[in-house]
Amino acid sequence: MKSLISMLFALVILNACNSNSDNNEAALKAKQATIDSMKMALEKQAVVDSMNAVMAQREEERAKEEKQQVVANSYSAPAETPKKKKWNHTAKGAVVGAGTGAITGAIVNKKRGEGALIGSLIGAGVGAGTGAIVDNSKKKKEKQQ
Repeated sequence: MKSLISMLFALVILNACNSNSDNNEAALKAKQATIDSMKMALEKQAVVDSMNAVMAQREEERAKEEKQQVVANSYSAPAETPKKKKWNHTAKGAVVGAGTGAITGAIVNKKRGEGALIGSLIGAGVGAGTGAIVDNSKKKKEKQQ
């Protein structure tokens, strides 16, 4: 009986030691996985940092080039900017007449699309004619002066 109890006691102790080593192995594996993931994160961050440094360096180079261009351009004679050509009264009248005629034609005619089309054509014609009259009168005033 003593030998049976001592064997049972030995089994319990061996089993307890064995399970404790399994727990230690699991804890070590978890720690190693954490360390590995931290190393990967650090490597990724190092790549991102190096890319940011390269981009900052490029931006500095561009800024220096732009400064050099601005300095070089500031010594040259200023170029005249071409004046925008304004619309003449004929074109303005045609556009305004077409818009007004389209709205009026759509309101008056029962067939909205047809009325808008006819109204825009008539309005464009009347607006262009009115604009041409205004243009001619301005030309005459300019010639007189």
